[in-house]
Amino acid sequence: QKARKVFGVEIVPEAIEDAKRNAALNVITNVEFEAGTAETVIPKWYEAGNKADVLVVDPPRKGCDEALLQTILEMKPKKVVYVSCNPATLARDLRFLEDGGYRTVEVQPVDMFPHTTH
Repeated sequence: QKARKVFGVEIVPEAIEDAKRNAALNVITNVEFEAGTAETVIPKWYEAGNKADVLVVDPPRKGCDEALLQTILEMKPKKVVYVSCNPATLARDLRFLEDGGYRTVEVQPVDMFPHTTH
């Protein structure tokens, strides 16, 4: 309700179909979803003239691809929210973003995998 446009990308096509159904059920019309990898889709959206004020990434354990991180630096969103399940790749990617001019403001650890080696 507070955003002019929301873009969503997910590698799992079924999740995109669920998102589209969910948006329709909730009469949300300012969203666009695409199946694919963030490192492919987001640079394409940026090249098409789309910019973000806020960018939320939730990468797999391997972290963000460098192409995506570079696009984030070029896109210059006011805020980047990084959801991570791997502290090592989070630290690596935050270093990349900080070297590009961003500043880490807050880190909130949450044990998403209690009683496991993760």
